[in-house]
Amino acid sequence: MSTDFLFDGPEAARITLLLAHGAGAGMDSASMAAAAQSIAGHDIRVARFEFGYMAARRTDGQRKPPPKAEKLQSEYVLAIENLGPTNGPLLIGGKSMGGRVASMIADEALSAGRIAGLVCLGYPFHPPGKPEQLRTAHLEEMQTPALICQGTRDIFGSHEEVVGYTLSSSIEISWFEDGDHDLKPRKSVSGFTAADHMRRLGETVADWSRRLGA
Repeated sequence: MSTDFLFDGPEAARITLLLAHGAGAGMDSASMAAAAQSIAGHDIRVARFEFGYMAARRTDGQRKPPPKAEKLQSEYVLAIENLGPTNGPLLIGGKSMGGRVASMIADEALSAGRIAGLVCLGYPFHPPGKPEQLRTAHLEEMQTPALICQGTRDIFGSHEEVVGYTLSSSIEISWFEDGDHDLKPRKSVSGFTAADHMRRLGETVADWSRRLGA
């Protein structure tokens, strides 16, 4: 099974970041494109890909719900394989559900020497309106160095909620003031624009990658 990719950033970049999309929008969504281009502007090669259910929507036009995250793990592993050799360290991650799936395979991929770290853009700590249904069990003992970029008012896990969770010390969370699930702030409230947060996203991922030694 092949994997189609969208690439941003220098082909010769030393660091490559593989990103999967969220549950409801594909790899070419506005938010995915903006994030990829911001990160790629810091000499990081970004490769976006789609899970099979999302790719199928393009051909049959039917908006079937995504499979459970557990059922998408093998597709993410296949995407790593199909991406092939990179010029240097490989980071994996994604937006929302895509980042969650990446986090579920991260430790095994790290122990196999296939990746150097994990980058999640808006991690879905719980379903909206259901804070009791936490998706954090595997994050408590995670060994993979991880960066989570999260809006402080994200309905999938706000700052007020997440600071009370037990998470592995390998996880670093970068908070985006008044950001929603796409990291978009309300300028009238925060003084920041969506463009401000997108610029900071690229800077944050690049700085974390350097500190990681990737």
